[in-house]
Amino acid sequence: MFGLGAPELIIILIIILVIFGGSQLPKLARSLGTSAKELRKGLKDGDGDDKKDDKKTTSKKDDKKS
Repeated sequence: MFGLGAPELIIILIIILVIFGGSQLPKLARSLGTSAKELRKGLKDGDGDDKKDDKKTTSKKDDKKS
């Protein structure tokens, strides 16, 4: 994907461990998982909203013409 190999990933994980500490990693991982879940939910809900909005604006335009 970004050309990262095993050594690079290990270095990144060590840096994250040093910055956040061992006790904060589970909390950090949980919040990242929750954020990803909410993002997917928002993207999924956003697809349906556009279609609903188009129907509402179409019906409003038809009402003004009458």
